[in-house]
Amino acid sequence: MQPVFKPAMNGWIRFVSVAVLCALMPIEESSAKPKDPGKALEGQAAIADLQIVDCLLPGQVRQLGMRTYLTPRRPVRTTAADCRLRGGEYVAYDRADYKSALKVWLPSAESGDPEAQTMVGEIFEQGLGGEPNYEAALIWYRKAAEQGYTRAQFNLGTLYEQGKGVPKNKLEALNWYRKAWGVALDDLIFASAASEEQEALRRELEQALAEKEQQLKVLNKRLEELEAAASSSKEGQSQAQSEARTLRTLVAQLEAQRSKQSEKLSGLPKTREPLVATPRSEIRSVDDQRVFKDMKLGHYYALLIGNDEYQKLDNLDSPLNDIARAKQILEQKYGFTVFVVPNGDNVEVMRAINDINEVVGENDNLLLFYAGHGSRLKAGDTEIGYWLPSNAEAPPRNTYWVPNEFVTGHLSRIKAKRILVVADSCYAGLLSSEPSFLLLGDNLPEYTDPEFMKFKLGKRSRLLLSSGGDQPVLDGGSGNHSIFASAFLDELEQNQGVLAGPQLFLEIRDKVKLAAEKNNFDQAPEFKAIKSAGHEVGDFFFVPIALQ
Repeated sequence: MQPVFKPAMNGWIRFVSVAVLCALMPIEESSAKPKDPGKALEGQAAIADLQIVDCLLPGQVRQLGMRTYLTPRRPVRTTAADCRLRGGEYVAYDRADYKSALKVWLPSAESGDPEAQTMVGEIFEQGLGGEPNYEAALIWYRKAAEQGYTRAQFNLGTLYEQGKGVPKNKLEALNWYRKAWGVALDDLIFASAASEEQEALRRELEQALAEKEQQLKVLNKRLEELEAAASSSKEGQSQAQSEARTLRTLVAQLEAQRSKQSEKLSGLPKTREPLVATPRSEIRSVDDQRVFKDMKLGHYYALLIGNDEYQKLDNLDSPLNDIARAKQILEQKYGFTVFVVPNGDNVEVMRAINDINEVVGENDNLLLFYAGHGSRLKAGDTEIGYWLPSNAEAPPRNTYWVPNEFVTGHLSRIKAKRILVVADSCYAGLLSSEPSFLLLGDNLPEYTDPEFMKFKLGKRSRLLLSSGGDQPVLDGGSGNHSIFASAFLDELEQNQGVLAGPQLFLEIRDKVKLAAEKNNFDQAPEFKAIKSAGHEVGDFFFVPIALQ
């Protein structure tokens, strides 16, 4: 059954401090006991069925001429319930145990399957119940990337961008992003972006060379002084010769470094300047799909989850107001089909995320918006973020919390080509540990340029726009809305053209910062890919109905 929207209550204007929003009040031990044990057990069973698992499906019986044979077993990521239904084998859900997942995917990876190779790389990057192994992840990503698998190409780019397992190299990262896009090496869009990175690297190398020259000049001068002292005074000859030998070694090392940097500088390629973008054309619908310059954008869906009435935590002021206004804007201005979950418990929230997979198609768009309490817990050397449903208990009792792994697991499974998660809660940035885009900056290409959109529309996108990073955020502070939701919804309401995800972020970033400062608070939105959910450098586009 589809979630039903419940209207928000009026008069919620009171500002709620960070302490109320994020410092959740402790509860007595007796309150943790379910009133109806049977219902609680039923709910936990439902949650287990909704978890994403690494499933090993049985082989298929095939007929070739007069010969019957059984194909190898196939790995797939799906829900536990679906795995059982298809006769598959899986290990019961355990966030800390990646070894069982590795056993499922490794045989197919070793046989050359690029999807399995990418999954193995992600398992190593996440860590086998301990520290990540970026070097192993790099090996498996490269195997799949060299076969043209775009998800692996993007993952490989992020390792180079962050310097994980390899020396940090933004140009190498950009080149792998280019391959994931399907952009030609001499494409103007890529060339302009590469040019900016090359110029930055050029300036860095030139500065390093100047410093090496100055250091060599000082050392050579000192070396001359020592050699003169050694020849004029027998008493200091031995000491001077020893110091001179040391200096000659340093000079040789510096000269080798200078030569290497000079060679790197001379090897930087030059690229062309980008052309002026072509004007935007009109948008129209074909078979209920949005179309831009003969490019099918698919259908648009939104799942809005808002929690402000909590059974065991402090209530919030703005989430239901936020999703009520979001529903109106998305339906009336952008033509979204909207589903809402107001004040849902953990089963309702998880089931809604699972069920949306049956609604969206492969070329469709999904906006997942969450507003409510958020929290985090330590798991080994990492921190796990959570969305807190209406029945959540205070930390550290996370029995009914919705973990990030559940959300990202389903984002990977959902068929939609483009997904944007907008999360307005404490520690929302923990949903993704990836860096912001290498190309993200104040000098963006024209996102409505047809050639650029072709690159983006053909690739999967799993993007996160969060109200903050690994930190608390404000509830209220902007009338009936949070400062983040207000800026986000204002921009969608005022927008008159095709609006891409990075452009939306740049429009609201400084507005949220300034609004937070007025409330004597530090809050900065983040925009990044959710790599573990299968991002392939695609994007998300808001297209007003008025452009049809």
